[in-house]
Amino acid sequence: MTQHTLSIQIHPSSPVLEPAVADALNGIVTPHLSDNLHRQVGVIGLQRYNRTGKLVGTAVTVKTRAGDNLYIYKAMTMLSPGHVLVIDAAGDISNACIGEIMKKYLQQRGCAGVIVNGAIRDVAAFENDSFPCYARGNVHRGPYKEGPGEINVPVSIGGQVIQPGDVIVGDEDGIVSFPPAQANALIAAARAHAEKEDKIMNEIASGASEQSWLHPLLVAKGLS
Repeated sequence: MTQHTLSIQIHPSSPVLEPAVADALNGIVTPHLSDNLHRQVGVIGLQRYNRTGKLVGTAVTVKTRAGDNLYIYKAMTMLSPGHVLVIDAAGDISNACIGEIMKKYLQQRGCAGVIVNGAIRDVAAFENDSFPCYARGNVHRGPYKEGPGEINVPVSIGGQVIQPGDVIVGDEDGIVSFPPAQANALIAAARAHAEKEDKIMNEIASGASEQSWLHPLLVAKGLS
């Protein structure tokens, strides 16, 4: 008879972003990053629960059984200031994985925010704070603490594969992620994108009916 053993993977957490890179990303909106990531990457389908606050940090990933937070507990002890806790709880919203007590501990650890492909509870605690929190939904029912799970392995959330150590940026428009090696190039491209949009805004403000960003495209598509 063939014997199958369960492999539980717990890998070390990645170093956090350099402060200068994190500061730069704090000033960039996610649409400008997304537009320079081919407009086809990033997490979709999650709800933002914090009403204020920007999410910028480095992913510590957890893959857990739906409605179970034992390995989330373990991952919380592996955080450094600037880490983002990224949890794949199978998208299930039957039982919450995170609540107010865990949020308080994450803040005490310097966690930059939390992303849950699953449910949270104690919604008011998140809505009345600037601590970034994105989740699939919310429910009053609490979690189990049995496992299994894995820490710092690739996870899939809202159509996006997030690797441990990836850069995470989130705001009111959503969440994008990318490898840290791409950060400087993306920052430069996003800043250029912002400058381009500023010029368009100024052109609109001029009151001209013919706009350089609009009418040539219509002509090219045969809609003039």
